[in-house]
Amino acid sequence: MESRLILINLLVKLGVAASAASILGRSVEFKSLLFREERTLRQKIYLVLWIGIPMALGVWIRLSAKSFVAGDLSFETTMLLGVVAGRLTGVLGGILVALPALFHGEWATLPFNVLCGFLAGQLRSLAPDMEDIWSFSPFIDLSIYRWIRRNLPRPRLFDWQIMFFVTIVGLRLIHTEMFRLLPSATFSLESDNWWVESAIYATSIMVIGTELKIWNSVRIQIKLEEQERMLLHARMEALQNQINPHFLFNTLNSVSSLVRFDPDTARLMIIKLANILRRLLQSSDAFVPLREELEFIDDYLDIEVVRFGRDKLQVVKELDAASLDAMIPSMLLQPLVENSIKHGLASKIEGGSIYLRSRLTNSQVIIEVEDDGVGMGAANLLERPSGLGGNGIGMANVAERLKVLYGDKARMTIDSHEGKGTLVRLRLPILESEGAIPAALYEERSSTRR
Repeated sequence: MESRLILINLLVKLGVAASAASILGRSVEFKSLLFREERTLRQKIYLVLWIGIPMALGVWIRLSAKSFVAGDLSFETTMLLGVVAGRLTGVLGGILVALPALFHGEWATLPFNVLCGFLAGQLRSLAPDMEDIWSFSPFIDLSIYRWIRRNLPRPRLFDWQIMFFVTIVGLRLIHTEMFRLLPSATFSLESDNWWVESAIYATSIMVIGTELKIWNSVRIQIKLEEQERMLLHARMEALQNQINPHFLFNTLNSVSSLVRFDPDTARLMIIKLANILRRLLQSSDAFVPLREELEFIDDYLDIEVVRFGRDKLQVVKELDAASLDAMIPSMLLQPLVENSIKHGLASKIEGGSIYLRSRLTNSQVIIEVEDDGVGMGAANLLERPSGLGGNGIGMANVAERLKVLYGDKARMTIDSHEGKGTLVRLRLPILESEGAIPAALYEERSSTRR
């Protein structure tokens, strides 16, 4: 084949490799198989099929079309499978991509691919760090430069990336000699021009390096998303699990004052307090049904009713039964109820009422917490947050959590009038089941339970 045609095929070969790697990297199932440290036998076979079948098809096209030699990536594919998944995967992949050539009389391709897959898998087992595999660069000068920098403070003779580079070149040289001795038993793109021959060798290295780089970019993206999920989970825990000791102290003081003259009420308050603490300290659920959230609010309000007096604090519920199964963020309503009590009703001598309302629309669940207290400006409400006692997680907590969980899909409005009271209205997207929970939080929730 002319040198010009060989160079064109080499460019096409790089394009085919990059396209195949990009297409495979979009599959969720493929990514779950590729980015694993350990794999079962079934997972190894699936990985071989995912990569090997398209590449075996490329070999078949080369044999059928005769002129399209750029589709044959059997050597590079075998090396890739071995280095990313181990000896067995490399050997099985080498056998699979060699089958079309074997059926067309190129019998030497099969044992050569088995050798390549085994050696690449062996190199994987020698890698001191899996990051060395994914950060492999086809540019040997960069590998040598990194090797020198790593060895300046503490000399180390073995460098995995250079060893992998040398192995690719060595096996490619063996393939060249096999083709020259047995031209009909295997296929290899070769040239008498040493510049073109050097380009052939460089292309094999570039194909392997390019596919590793593409997949490593996907791997890094997955890691960043995982870090983002972990950060989101940490933020949610920080917002959800803050408890102010003042709430406990005030409740225990109320229990203490009731023990002598009303022991039944004191016992009831202790049970309610235990329910609250159990919910706060043990729950890892990011979302709960509205019904469960209202049960928690009932325990909290029962304590506050005892503390403030039944004649000073009334609770009125106007709840649509269809809305009670809607999923909402856990611990979302308590700060709103507490703000109504502490900033709306506590300073009102005659007391007042709290209204809890919920209803469904076509695409939202609407929840309202209203009081007929002294009222407060919306800005002040956000500047003076509270949460189980006023430690700075109330209204600001709710606003922050809605932003984290829903972005622009949820809305909180505050309507407050001096001397008339305050109405806080939440508009949340309808989440009727766990399947509708945002994926990042649901994955964290599932992993926590496991």
